[in-house]
Amino acid sequence: MPKDMSTSKEMGMPKEMGMSKEMSTPNGRGGHLYMQTNEVKNAVVHYHRSATGTLTEVERVATGAAGSGTFKPISGQESAPNAFEGAGSVILSPDRRFLFTTNGGDNCVSSFSVSHDGRLTLLDVKPTGNAVEGKSGTAKSLAYCPSKGMLYVVHSFGPHHIRLMSVSSDGKLTPRMERYTANTPEKTHRVPTMGVLSPDEKFFLVGATFDVPIAISGTYPDGSPVLWVPGPDGKPKFVASNAPDPDGIVIFRVNADGTLSDPSFQDGGGASPFYIALLHNRPDTFIVGYAVADGVSMCRIDEDGRIGVGKVVPINTRRGAAAELCWLSVSPDDRLLYGTAFGYSNVSTFHIDGLEIRVAKDPACPDVEGDGTFRGLCGDVSSGPSDNWISPDGSFLYQIYGNASKLVGYATQPDGSLDEVASVKIPYNSPQGLAGF
Repeated sequence: MPKDMSTSKEMGMPKEMGMSKEMSTPNGRGGHLYMQTNEVKNAVVHYHRSATGTLTEVERVATGAAGSGTFKPISGQESAPNAFEGAGSVILSPDRRFLFTTNGGDNCVSSFSVSHDGRLTLLDVKPTGNAVEGKSGTAKSLAYCPSKGMLYVVHSFGPHHIRLMSVSSDGKLTPRMERYTANTPEKTHRVPTMGVLSPDEKFFLVGATFDVPIAISGTYPDGSPVLWVPGPDGKPKFVASNAPDPDGIVIFRVNADGTLSDPSFQDGGGASPFYIALLHNRPDTFIVGYAVADGVSMCRIDEDGRIGVGKVVPINTRRGAAAELCWLSVSPDDRLLYGTAFGYSNVSTFHIDGLEIRVAKDPACPDVEGDGTFRGLCGDVSSGPSDNWISPDGSFLYQIYGNASKLVGYATQPDGSLDEVASVKIPYNSPQGLAGF
């Protein structure tokens, strides 16, 4: 096993550290964390999590397919973090028997078995069915329906944004012919972000980021993307979804065989409803993080698949809008919410109290600086933090900072603040997706 690369200078801990009885979480146990490198020769990195939150790399297992590397298909940039403007590219089955990951470079999905000690064995690799056009494909987000053995794969570019795969009892994948779109008749180049299943497996919810890819809209001379394009009437049109048209969340009913119904386009509550985070103890309630509306809101879905959206609770945008508050993690007790500000290089936290959300710590941790080459939508130089993941006991939050080549671990505090306890080197700009137990 390679040496632990975690750093804990602030706490006076030794660099290399195992399962210490003196320093342990309330349950005294560690676990496992998985991240895909998204390199051209893609691999999943398996880390052991100690009881104190530090990370030790155990293995890198090839996916048998291609990532996009440092290339960012969503914007056409040769090197930038958050390649696909997506989330949920690495997931575990609820029984932890299987791990699934996208391979965005060639539009494939890989399945792995997960042993009792967390080690991975590649089981299968299959194409999603969407052809690769140009330098890279865009398969990016996964959701799994265990009762129907169905895997849902979301792509950045359409028109066939969503493809399906059947999963056998031994983890083998069978691509299916069904295909679904997040486009409307008037918006034929939409960019959905991620897909999630409702806890009762009745609905598949998809959030949308842009109505036009930023690769089409272009970039400013400083490298920050353009959010306005000429509209049909010649006037500038905002490319962020759900702004102002109330159609940023797409709802599909899940049929008895796991296929999907026709889509219902509903109000996402704010500009670019990027991330959908389900609460653990309220199956009809979820939180939306907004890439452009700069905050979060609480939403509910009824038995007919209609959603109601609360007001957007914003973070401080003194550094410029849009902050790109994108990836979310909810504490196991549904009391704290962690939101990654992609444009600001940090994380903000919120308190959840019944039907109310309020800011707890903004920001909750110091900025993690990148190499100065990347700018977010707000124009601010950023390290491009993307996917995050919270441990099952809520004690630790892990955050990818792609432009800084770091995966950082934080100890969570009752007031919402985050104390760094781990930092490991990861590939530059390309990594995405976190899952674990």
